[in-house]
Amino acid sequence: MDAPLHTELLDVPAELALVAIDMEKYSHIPEAKMAAARCDVDDIVTTVLAECQLPDPQELPGGYKDSGDGAILLFPPSVLARLVDPLLGRLNAALVRYERQRLASSPVLRLRASVHVGPLSLPGHRGDAINDTVRLLNSQANRQALSAARDSGGFLTAALSEIAYQRTVHAGRMQDLGPHHFLEAIARVSDKPGFEQPCRIHVPGLTGPAVRPYVTHTTSPTAATSSTAQPSDTSVTPAVSSGGTFQFHGQVNDATIANSIDTLRIDRRQR
Repeated sequence: MDAPLHTELLDVPAELALVAIDMEKYSHIPEAKMAAARCDVDDIVTTVLAECQLPDPQELPGGYKDSGDGAILLFPPSVLARLVDPLLGRLNAALVRYERQRLASSPVLRLRASVHVGPLSLPGHRGDAINDTVRLLNSQANRQALSAARDSGGFLTAALSEIAYQRTVHAGRMQDLGPHHFLEAIARVSDKPGFEQPCRIHVPGLTGPAVRPYVTHTTSPTAATSSTAQPSDTSVTPAVSSGGTFQFHGQVNDATIANSIDTLRIDRRQR
């Protein structure tokens, strides 16, 4: 007689859309102020979710997982596009408003986020989807991009998994965002040497090229070698064989031009 099938081990769980958030330098906040800061973040997130007409994750069994300095929120996969746009932009705008009203004694609130979609078992949260979401959140690229947000007056950075990007941005389901608002990068985590996945980094208010100087591991051959460069319009002044000088305020992509450049001088001064 054949052994009975354990269908719970064979069936693929239903897909869910996941958003993870994490507070920057939460452990540096004085212990007496941690609870208030976390409460402020929860209030901001709840308000923005309602503004975006997104369902309350806490109404889904197992839909809210507290992580101490952040949370993992689960949604029906049908709302995945709204988790990118308008959610990320409005969340950053809400953090900007909070900063304008923040008491001097209260900590600055900056968040990292990640967006992913995949099969996940509830209520136990078993599956690669939640693991990958957390690793995207904690990836070096996402952490580095937060410096770009800080230098531009923003308070949020987000890492999208490639599948989340393809189903939303690439598919044209965005309200105000396009591919140029995202930077192709490689998600790596320092304490997870076996993890390496393509991702898309988004800093609200900035384009992908503006974020590139901050991120070490990008998928472009023109990736910056340092994550500490300052954001600016990069002026590239090539010296061509005829002795002429041209300025390119951005990346040179045209092969006819790029293949004729022998010497480059990159000027990163603020303008």
